[in-house]
Amino acid sequence: MLTARLTRASAANGYRLPAVARTYFGTDGVRGVVGEFLTSELVERLGKASTLWVGDDARVFVGRDTRASGPELEQAFARGVVAASGHAVLGGVLPTPAVALLRLDLGVVISASHNPPEYNGVKFFGRDGQKLVDAQEEEIEALLDAPGPGGGSIDEVGVATDSYLEHVLERFRTDLSGLKIVVDSANGAYAKLAPKAFEQLGAEVHAIGDEPDGTNINVDSGATHLRTLQQTVTSVGADLGVAFDGDGDRMLAVDARGNAVDGDAILAVLALHRKVDLVAVTVMTNLAFHELMSEHGIRVVTTDVGDRYVLEALRREGGVLGGEQSGHIIWLHGHVTGDGLVAALLLCDALEGRTLEAAVSVLRPMPQVKRNVAVRRREIPPELRSEIDALGTGNGGRVLVRPSGTEPVVRVLAEAKTLAEAENLCGTIAALVSRELG
Repeated sequence: MLTARLTRASAANGYRLPAVARTYFGTDGVRGVVGEFLTSELVERLGKASTLWVGDDARVFVGRDTRASGPELEQAFARGVVAASGHAVLGGVLPTPAVALLRLDLGVVISASHNPPEYNGVKFFGRDGQKLVDAQEEEIEALLDAPGPGGGSIDEVGVATDSYLEHVLERFRTDLSGLKIVVDSANGAYAKLAPKAFEQLGAEVHAIGDEPDGTNINVDSGATHLRTLQQTVTSVGADLGVAFDGDGDRMLAVDARGNAVDGDAILAVLALHRKVDLVAVTVMTNLAFHELMSEHGIRVVTTDVGDRYVLEALRREGGVLGGEQSGHIIWLHGHVTGDGLVAALLLCDALEGRTLEAAVSVLRPMPQVKRNVAVRRREIPPELRSEIDALGTGNGGRVLVRPSGTEPVVRVLAEAKTLAEAENLCGTIAALVSRELG
């Protein structure tokens, strides 16, 4: 049956502007193909609206990833801040978690995360370093057409990576001497940062995906394309490899044999190593993870898909560890959000002399099969959900069907006792979704 989802913990934090249904915001900020959905004009309006939302003399720290469209959209957002009488501080190319740490009254990242180079977007962090909740995004959308008084300013401070790297190495230092690690930065925001961090901690580093040119971010590299990392790890005889996405808030790993290690396995290793009593995950998390945590007396809180919902659950429940199968790993001791580099360091620290393959063997996941189905409309009507529900009953596993928050696709996940059963179930449901919505 379709997995039940927890109610999102959303609060407007005292703001009382009229709420509107979100038109532009998706799973994580505003995102789309540059020049089509995402235009300079829209980004400027977002800059103005978000600054008005913060209030008088708002200070907004802005970072971006390595996409060619980044500098233009960064300037467009800054013009919006100025129009609202705010003060924009431009930090240059920075990973998303760095902006969360360096935020002022607002932190903003010009990035489309793991999406291809033709995409870009705008992510927001509040003055406490947390991602905005749905109600706050609605309030910003309500201000998109509001007039601005003007009179703001722009301060270009250049790349602000040193203070971020200093924070990470101070809080999450671990001895990596003797480890040979392949680091894939997805030609994104970590390209010059992550290899340096591992080297400073004593690792022998082989860097790939570290030559961004504006058009190659996430292309055949990084956390969404592990094949290059897998091949490199085995060819150079590395102990393990780590891969980030373009803006640095995701991390996946590869063991010495070239086997991919997903976010479920990473969370399992960290939960047991850190001896937490609670972990927050999303509906995508493998059923075997829930069983393993139950065996160790660790409570699992399940949320909707999206790392911000995991963050909300952790803060609501008083937890420190959570994440997603896709590689968003959140550790809140010494941080305010998910951080790919921090996750990689925590994973290396948790090995305790073991190989990565041995460490992740604690989790024996049930077979999962996933497909992205291209659709004309993403809304799933009740009658289609009922039909999917009926097909997913009685297989000893589960089915999850959800529309993407950023692309014109519906994502189908089938989980069953055997791979053949999962493949058959996923194919059947994908065909049904394509027929009805494609």
